[in-house]
Amino acid sequence: MSIPFWCVFISALLIYVAKIPVARAMNDLGGYDNHLPRQQQAQLTGFGARALAAHQNCFEAFILFAVGVLMAHTTQTAGWLIDLLAIIFVITRIIYLLCYWVDLAWQRSLVWFVGLVCSLLLMISPTFKTILL
Repeated sequence: MSIPFWCVFISALLIYVAKIPVARAMNDLGGYDNHLPRQQQAQLTGFGARALAAHQNCFEAFILFAVGVLMAHTTQTAGWLIDLLAIIFVITRIIYLLCYWVDLAWQRSLVWFVGLVCSLLLMISPTFKTILL
């Protein structure tokens, strides 16, 4: 399996890693309510609310990244740049989660932007594959 595909797999796992602190915060509200979890999540504040927002953002970021990797793959755009963009995306997502959890707002926004740029570059990579690869 290629490096970008491994990065898609890791990014998918990060969605569920990001759910762990949400579940802990929900448990602190008197136990995890598996009957109405979304209602209970709406009551989270502070760290729990940030953890929930980080978890939800993982879904949003994953879609663009996975599409970018698939666009590069289906157009046979491969090479060091595609690998690097995928790796940087995963690193930014890990840093993003940590920043959200410890409430580093501008740092979180900065790493989010870097990850977004990686996804967008992956999406348009077929247009410059002969130049950079």
